[in-house]
Formats: sequence, C-alpha cells, structure tokens
Amino acid sequence: MKNLVIIVSVFALGVPAAFAAPPAGQGKQATTPSVSQLCKQQRNAIGMSAFRALYAPTGTPKAAMNACLLAQKSIVGISAKNAAKECKAERDADETAFNAKYGKNANDKNAYGKCVSMKSRETVTAQQQATLNAARKCKAEKAQGAQAFSDKYGTNKNKRNAFGKCVSKLSSEGDD
Repeated sequence: MKNLVIIVSVFALGVPAAFAAPPAGQGKQATTPSVSQLCKQQRNAIGMSAFRALYAPTGTPKAAMNACLLAQKSIVGISAKNAAKECKAERDADETAFNAKYGKNANDKNAYGKCVSMKSRETVTAQQQATLNAARKCKAEKAQGAQAFSDKYGTNKNKRNAFGKCVSKLSSEGDD
C-alpha cells in the first residue's frame, strides 16, 4: 500500500508538468514537414480527383497517396543532402561566422544542424509551393477543355497521365 501511495504521488506531481506549456521563448521551432504532411497538404489543396490524377491516374486513392509519399520522400532526402553540402561549404569558408549565424545554443556547436534544417526546410517548402501552384494551373486549364488538355499534355496511349505531365512541366519551369 505504501508503494502505491508513492507511485500515485509521483504520477500526480509529474503529469501536470508534462502537460504544461513550454516556458516563453522555448516553443516548438519550425521543422521540415513530414512526407505525410506534405501529401495531405497537396490532397487538401488541389482536391482528391486532381491528387489522384497527379500521382495515380488509373489507381485508387491509396495508390495515389503511396505514390505521393514515395515522391515526397525522394524530394526531402535530396534536399537534405544538398543542404548538407551547402552548409559544409559555407562552414569551411568561415567557421566562426558560420557558427555565429546559425548557432542557437551557448557555444554555437549546433550551427551545422540548424543550417541543414533551415536550408532543407526552405527547399522543401519552395518545391511544395511550386507543385501546388502548378496543380492549380493545370486544374484550371483542364476545366477549360478536358480533351484539349489531354491531347496537349498526355503522353501515353490513353493520355491519362496528362495531369501529372502538366504539373511536372509547370513546376519545373518555376511558373508561380
């Protein structure tokens, strides 16, 4: 019984602290969205039919989500590798200035990680926005005439890949 009272006391004291808000200035920092969050954001922004047309024109919604997850995983991985290379080059040029610019702890030793995180997040966010903008433009163009749209962008036998080809073309051109 004595052990139970101790356990209940520790639990009662520890739970409120666990759910308390973080001290001022120590809130959650912006992080790179997960691949799942990126795909859900796209699906919600452009609608399920456009999302399916983009990732799995002849597949199910689950197949579209799986294809999106694979694509986003690749984008996030590549952006992290490129960010690491950029940060390493910047750090090698002037480590003191680099640490001062990106370091966020007492001795600025977390500068490299902060740099990679920031640059990767910027790249992923820019790519996501380019994809969403392109998808919206393609959706509007398709609404003007589905057959003409399919003829213009479709490359396979049934031209069901037209939406994905349109989005790919517009997002890589950088049209905003």
